[in-house]
Amino acid sequence: MKEKFKICVVTGTRAEYGLLYWLMKGIQSSEDLSLQLVVTGMHLSPEFGLTSQQIEDDGFDIQRKVEILLSSDTALGVCKSMGLAMISFADVFADLQPDLLVVLGDRYEVFAAASAALVCNVCIAHIHGGETTEGAFDEAFRHSITKMAHLHFTATEEYRNRVIQLGEHPESVFNVGAIGVDNIRRFKLLSKKEFEDSVGFSLAKRNLLVTFHPVTLEQDSAGHQFSNLLDALDGLSETHLFFTKANADTDGRIINNMIDRYVSANPHKAVAHTSLGQIRYLSALQYMDGVVGNSSSGIIEAPSFKIATINIGDRQKGRTMASSIISCGPSLKDIKEALERLGSREFRQEVTTVVNPYELGGTTDRILNIITQHVGKINIKKTFFDLVRYRCKKGNL
Repeated sequence: MKEKFKICVVTGTRAEYGLLYWLMKGIQSSEDLSLQLVVTGMHLSPEFGLTSQQIEDDGFDIQRKVEILLSSDTALGVCKSMGLAMISFADVFADLQPDLLVVLGDRYEVFAAASAALVCNVCIAHIHGGETTEGAFDEAFRHSITKMAHLHFTATEEYRNRVIQLGEHPESVFNVGAIGVDNIRRFKLLSKKEFEDSVGFSLAKRNLLVTFHPVTLEQDSAGHQFSNLLDALDGLSETHLFFTKANADTDGRIINNMIDRYVSANPHKAVAHTSLGQIRYLSALQYMDGVVGNSSSGIIEAPSFKIATINIGDRQKGRTMASSIISCGPSLKDIKEALERLGSREFRQEVTTVVNPYELGGTTDRILNIITQHVGKINIKKTFFDLVRYRCKKGNL
């Protein structure tokens, strides 16, 4: 019997797991691949919903649980968590001996996993490289992971070109679309009543999904910016607010405590959840009038539901955005103006015809097929692809 290639997938957040769900299912059922699932970060924290239990309930066997979170969301605490992650992942890779590590995105725990894999001579496949988020230190993590990776799966052609610009060979860089958009077509989403029952809250005449994360490259901005957002939302009438809480980023607890206080004071119009999970989150988007905050989901997935997004501040600055995205500053005035535009009849009509630049179709199957074709054949030694020299040879410069 042919030995299967061992594909190690690392996940540290609820959102990331939701994006990777169908890919992991594909690896799990493959005749050529064997899934090694490593769970870390927020999945193992009761404060963030202990979502490792949900992963096991979904039918996945977790090979390793890597505890890295400290009881601190300060810069010092995050740095120490990264160090702990590096040490722990070194042990994991020495033990599991994977043929390929699959990581998604730009978070610090993913950066730590990729760094350990690089030193341990484990080939890396990176999903969602080439993107820019100028307000977060995730920007540097993402590009660093690109330089450590051997296979690249980007969400747009622009992002593919940027990965090549970073010196990665074009033959290793694949534009496959956004895996989260692909999931919209794969999951059976909840009916209106099923969704309301699952969150314990009813939909109103107007509904907004609110997700706001700290802007990690700004000092002491989380509380002030989120206070402005709450003040702007408080002025809305006939509107129910569905909050999802912030990740384990620097100052994330400040935002989560403010959400708890607001919902406690306004139980008639607001509800909060630490984790909705992928199905409930995507189901929620069906019934929302808009997404408000600074989460990537409002930019990548929301346009496929033909709903608007208010993108606040610089956290997602630099991303490719559909015409349904309203970008605004973090001041109270800016947010109020954005909410007025979101509610206008003209803009709502415009959003019904929006085209999502992240939607290609068949993203998960594309990634799975490429991994199957390349695993075991990847040269761990990479050469730098000099784009300027290449263009000169082609006579383009």
